[in-house]
Amino acid sequence: MKHIHFLLRLCFLHRSIIVIGLLLSICIQSCTEEQKENVKDHVYLNEYKNRKFFGIIDSSLAATYPFIRLDRNHYQFYTKRSPNFEKLYFDIKQMVRFKDRKLNFYHIGGSHLQADVYTHEMRTLLQTNWKGLPGERGWIFPFDLAKTNNPRNYSFRSPNKWTSYRSTLDRPDSLEYGLLGMVLETTDSIIDIKFRYKKTRVKPVFDRVRVYHNKGAFPYTFSFVENDTFVIRVQTNVNVGYTDIHFDKNLEEFHMKLTKQSQDTYKFRLLGFQLSNNEPGISYTTIGVNGASLPTHLANKLFEEQLRELPPDFFAFSVGTNDANVLYKDFKPEVFKANLDSLIQLVLRVNPNCAILLTVPNDAHFKKKYLNRNVAREREMIRELAQKYEGVVWDMYGIMGELGASTTWYNYGLMRHDLVHFTATGYKIKGDMFFESFLKWLEQMDLRDRELFGK
Repeated sequence: MKHIHFLLRLCFLHRSIIVIGLLLSICIQSCTEEQKENVKDHVYLNEYKNRKFFGIIDSSLAATYPFIRLDRNHYQFYTKRSPNFEKLYFDIKQMVRFKDRKLNFYHIGGSHLQADVYTHEMRTLLQTNWKGLPGERGWIFPFDLAKTNNPRNYSFRSPNKWTSYRSTLDRPDSLEYGLLGMVLETTDSIIDIKFRYKKTRVKPVFDRVRVYHNKGAFPYTFSFVENDTFVIRVQTNVNVGYTDIHFDKNLEEFHMKLTKQSQDTYKFRLLGFQLSNNEPGISYTTIGVNGASLPTHLANKLFEEQLRELPPDFFAFSVGTNDANVLYKDFKPEVFKANLDSLIQLVLRVNPNCAILLTVPNDAHFKKKYLNRNVAREREMIRELAQKYEGVVWDMYGIMGELGASTTWYNYGLMRHDLVHFTATGYKIKGDMFFESFLKWLEQMDLRDRELFGK
């Protein structure tokens, strides 16, 4: 205020038109800033100018499945601000405008994610939504070599004899699980592995294959049957436990051979592959093992170390289905909350600016015949953590219709007989809704920017 009083004295003493103009300019600017602050105080991230249909979900879906609460299909914030989602929005806008960056999306859960059905729908829509932004495939695991259900969008083949370990079942003292929660093991001297895409519209190319394996001295050499001439270098990181194979050509498949250089009974352990490229866009990695709960992921010792190799910009937590699959009296909401809190903290240690999305599990039955009332209790804990970390909630439980809705979804052919998992049609709808809620959030941010800044 001192500078304004000074200018007023000048006006009185000198009646200067220039000074009067300067004073008016300062007053107008001050009023404008005050108005902006007032607008900011009244524009929250969850004040959705929400269109029921955005273009991904067909409007006829409402008539076919009138029980789905499509009006609830949007991100829900529990704080006025979310710095990490503000940053994610800025990064996405810059990525779309300049095509100059890659954003790393992760999505963690259990069997819903091991199957990678609705998450692959999300991946496909993300990687085809913007021209010139194909992204990359990210982490994958050869579940079919472990004789468990593999995502339909890729396959692995190998004639070798493999022993598989699953973090939900096997915890031998000598074994350390990583990000993906599965390990394959063999003592064969020559290992032969083939990878290719299957049944997918998106086939992100790769010019680097990273193989996560044992730490320490690694006695195998790599060769590629059809693509050996394209290999430009091979680098092994003995501290973290991986080998990078770089190519001078973009590939869509590989046929890899590993040959052991010693005669001992070394046990080769495979923890996963990472397929990378230099293309802008979104890398979308799913982390899911059948039956996995929060304690499962928290017990995987190499989880954080491996996540640091490709830090997340966005991390979606679709956990809780297996944690809630107990009797009502045996479920401890505060334990669930503490475990989820620990996993969120792990992610934020890797990247404090990571945007956190918490999804509420779908309605399900306990042992196929009892309504599972634990999901609603999980929802309360999830909302509290979203508020704590200024994150987002996507409430699949509410969208479904809440308690008992899984029966209706089953009657309409959207859920399987176990009343926990969805059919292919159900997962397709779930994936489309998940992506549409993401687009609604982007639109909300665009509208907010125009309201605040006129752009």
